[in-house]
Amino acid sequence: MVRIVNYQQRESDEGNIFFALIIQGGVELVQSRETNNFYATARKASISSTFDEETCKSLLGTEIPGEIAKIVCEPYDYTIKETGEIIQLSHRYQYVPETPSGREDMSESTIDDFVPSETASEEHHPLLSS
Repeated sequence: MVRIVNYQQRESDEGNIFFALIIQGGVELVQSRETNNFYATARKASISSTFDEETCKSLLGTEIPGEIAKIVCEPYDYTIKETGEIIQLSHRYQYVPETPSGREDMSESTIDDFVPSETASEEHHPLLSS
């Protein structure tokens, strides 16, 4: 599950204003390469939306089935806000929806197995009788 934790107003290449939802995955424990100590973190990603600002506000805290996955991509420069250092990354984080269960997990039952099949005769049906 991921949770909507924030939203941001953005502008498209064509100049249109829209809102992106900021989503966050669950807590992960990661081991530092420098100190070998563990620290808690969570993956974040953004997804575009067609919602107005009021709707985005109302969605804060909403959980959505799925996860945030680390996806390999073409290398790009990234500036660390706190230090101003520019580093090169070759991954991004992206929302991946929960996949529906496979066909083998699906029941072979149909609605007819649970609801008795009845045929209405005209004389006993209130809409069909004259």
